[in-house]
Amino acid sequence: MPLERPSRPIHLAAHFPGVNNTTVWSDAAAGSHIEFASFVKLAQTAERAKFDFFFLAEGLRLREHKGRIHDLDVMGRPDTFTVLAALAAVTERIGLSGTINSTFNEPVEVARQFASLDHLSNGRAAWNVVTSWDAFTGENFRRGGYLPEADRYERARDFLATARELWDSWSDDAVVADAASGRYLDDPGEGTFEHHSSQFDIAGRFNVPRSPQGQPVIFQAGDSDAGREFAAEAADCIFTRHGEIGPGQRFYEDVKGRLARYGREVDELKILPAATFVLGDTEDEAAEHAAEVRRQQVSGPTAILFLEQLWNRDLSVYDPDGPLPDIEPDYSEASISKGRANMFRDRAETVAQWRAMAAERRLSIRQLVIETTARASFVGTAEMVARHMIEALEARACDGYILVPHVTPGGLDDFVEGVVPILQERGAFRSEYEGETLRDHLGLPPARRRAGAQAARQEAS
Repeated sequence: MPLERPSRPIHLAAHFPGVNNTTVWSDAAAGSHIEFASFVKLAQTAERAKFDFFFLAEGLRLREHKGRIHDLDVMGRPDTFTVLAALAAVTERIGLSGTINSTFNEPVEVARQFASLDHLSNGRAAWNVVTSWDAFTGENFRRGGYLPEADRYERARDFLATARELWDSWSDDAVVADAASGRYLDDPGEGTFEHHSSQFDIAGRFNVPRSPQGQPVIFQAGDSDAGREFAAEAADCIFTRHGEIGPGQRFYEDVKGRLARYGREVDELKILPAATFVLGDTEDEAAEHAAEVRRQQVSGPTAILFLEQLWNRDLSVYDPDGPLPDIEPDYSEASISKGRANMFRDRAETVAQWRAMAAERRLSIRQLVIETTARASFVGTAEMVARHMIEALEARACDGYILVPHVTPGGLDDFVEGVVPILQERGAFRSEYEGETLRDHLGLPPARRRAGAQAARQEAS
């Protein structure tokens, strides 16, 4: 039975995977994660399908395990702004979103880079605002160490507020010096800013005029209570891990329910879970393929590495196809994994859960890791996947999805060729871009201008 036309459109984006647990390196189609051709392939494929945006993650330091680079991080990560600026020249309409850290950067520099990207791309820039919590990453920067959670969100909130003051320091119709036309800046206050707070003490003149979107689209990806509050207050989109309908509905209701206290409407924040997919001509074929993908994602050595992160011990002598170690984990604070490779907040609780699951189902180490780590969000025929996406949209579990293929750069092709036409046929997704900017694609209102910037400009003039 075909679904009725959905009550609202779905939003789709393409995630270029870098530091991750999804890429299948052994696949014959797997390519480079650093060559520009790979970025071009994925971005142009997404644009051909009329996706809202291309999403680029960021890693400020490669993870380490037992003193060696984590086996999923060997490809590194080129600079976000360099890649997105280059992609602006080989794409026309798709949004360009980059993850930039607020803990180890400065507002003037980041605001200038995003304003420049928005100009270069004719209004397609987006910033995923993230924080960094670990001293390991901090060692790469002059401000070594780390910030407690409350402090890093305070800095992130003030960082974004400061960047917005800089973007708003220019009026929409300011005339910039142009020797060819004989027109010159006629307001001496344009670009003037002054910000004094516990985090930043700066004043000067911002040197990039107002960009096509006024401000880039703002993303946030935190799932803590502080992160959700930050998203409700300041973000245009939130990148979440709650991809299933039940958890997605609870997350959706919680975050959207916080918007009113900031004078915002429910449509002013888009909730976009990350989603992987495996397609097949039949449901059984897709399930079989998905199981093989999981086996490829979690090799024997990778399974032992995951277990070592939890046990905090060298387990290299154990057979990945054998039972869990009979020794107890090391619960000391010193960890054999550094960076975001250490992903377990409560190791004792997780160990107890894993032991119980392994005993009940008689799972080997590798089988257990396959069961407990990331798996495909959507498995089935193209018709099934399209239906499930529309059902989640109508159930208010999300506003769309950020798709993470398990093969780079061609892993999006099957989805674009199989699922997108069905979504278009159902009236759930566009067939052509209707607007010019990323805000247009996402159905977001114009960027709000902060009152303080205009007052500062008038005072300076």
